[in-house]
Amino acid sequence: MPLSTTKLPRIAVLADSDTRWKWGALTAARIAPGPSIEAGPRGDTQVAPMAPALDGFLLRGRSTPTARQLAEVGVRADSLREVTAVEFLRAMEQESYDIVVLALVGGGVQAMLHGLGRVWEGLQKRPVVVTGYVGVVYEKLADGLLLRHGADLVLANSRQDADRFRAVYEGVGADASAVTEVALPFLGGKPYSGENDPYTVVFAVQPSVPESRKDRTYLLNRLIQHARKHPEREVLLKLRSKPGEHTTHIEESPYQKLVQGKDVPDNFRLVYGHMGEVLDRTDLLVTVSSTAALEALHRRIPTVVLTDLGVREVLGNHHFVGSGCLASWDQLDAGHRPAPDAEWVARQGVAADGAYETAFDAARERITKLLARSGGMPPLTPYYTTVTAPGYLPGILARHHLAPDGIPLPGAPAADKEPGPVRQIVRRAARGAYRHGVQRVAPVIRRMGEL
Repeated sequence: MPLSTTKLPRIAVLADSDTRWKWGALTAARIAPGPSIEAGPRGDTQVAPMAPALDGFLLRGRSTPTARQLAEVGVRADSLREVTAVEFLRAMEQESYDIVVLALVGGGVQAMLHGLGRVWEGLQKRPVVVTGYVGVVYEKLADGLLLRHGADLVLANSRQDADRFRAVYEGVGADASAVTEVALPFLGGKPYSGENDPYTVVFAVQPSVPESRKDRTYLLNRLIQHARKHPEREVLLKLRSKPGEHTTHIEESPYQKLVQGKDVPDNFRLVYGHMGEVLDRTDLLVTVSSTAALEALHRRIPTVVLTDLGVREVLGNHHFVGSGCLASWDQLDAGHRPAPDAEWVARQGVAADGAYETAFDAARERITKLLARSGGMPPLTPYYTTVTAPGYLPGILARHHLAPDGIPLPGAPAADKEPGPVRQIVRRAARGAYRHGVQRVAPVIRRMGEL
């Protein structure tokens, strides 16, 4: 399978959710050698007219994005199709790419690294494999990193993450040279220039933080209370997905359901849409630990990370210790305006000082050198093998219908053509039933168990 001979690289992105598709596609545009990219008026990044060819693959599963979610992300691709893991590996065997971006959970990355290793076994030339994280890494650091080890580039979104990533790899005796410092690829938009009319407060929700219905109801009630105390302000509840849709994490208690039946003031509204558009009119961004906080800080928008439920690892807001952004609803109701710590912001890859333009140079240079290697690319060598993790790796691969040696298991789903209309209907029904079970049935059973 020879590499593309065109000047512009050909890139494949495999993603398993709307947020990872956004990260993967925008990262591909940022790191590709050759033409630069264009930033849209709201910070949404669009590939330039002479940009590399981008083929998108959506991994079939519970979080496969809907058409609405894909449209909201606003990323263009030359082609986009839904695949199983085995179907993706078959495509990588049959088609020629220069760069492959794996925008997946850690287990998915590990499975693809082993599968691709078998697909490209014995080849002198193969694509450069890139992976990383969608946002703030606040849990399962070692587990997630070691599952991503073996890619040619493991992207770190900040200087702090790059240091942590290298420490983990070196600590287990794994090669840390793949760790490459970049930044979040979706930062952008015009800097905050002063208060809007009306002054607008935005609460950026997260699917699984906090997790309990009680905590989510508390935050919703405080947001509504803030709107009542400040009738001159517009207060927006920024939602990630509509009921029935899934993002990277499962959302058992969507805010749009929790708000039903509540008496809300006229200045309180629910909004969907591109975060960049919402930030254009935001005067104060409030969240528990959403990556939206980093987007807002990049644009110098006043940002608060809530402490009402504590500063805890399970919430992810511990990541913002030292940021100057931690505050409670009581403080916000009283008029508090946060002042971010400049040194902390600089270490997070937010680059509010303008250095963002060069944040991806190191990744591009590394990819260019790898593609130009006279001796070809070395084989993919993940840290996890049947020797180093014989009780862990086989289970990870099996979830993607791969044997311990990376070969598809007998009976693995790998259709040679698009599923027929009946199969598509059955698949949508099954996915809908799963989401209904997660969002409706499971919480009821859990509450009954607590009686």
